[in-house]
Amino acid sequence: MGLGGCIILIAVGAILAFATDWHMQGVDLTLVGVILMAVGLIGVVTFSSIARRRRVLLPGSTTVVEEDRDRGGYGA
Repeated sequence: MGLGGCIILIAVGAILAFATDWHMQGVDLTLVGVILMAVGLIGVVTFSSIARRRRVLLPGSTTVVEEDRDRGGYGA
């Protein structure tokens, strides 16, 4: 699930928790909304920490760039 999915979970959870007045027997929609918002926030934090780790270069590391040259044939 990407960042967009997490934001959608937060939005749907907020709608269920704060903007609805539906009453279903056996289901507390406010609690379901709070749970969805919590899962969305956990997803945002997880996604952000993974994205931060991918961008950070270790001190002293070098970036290697390989050029892809078209040789005009079968490796000739």
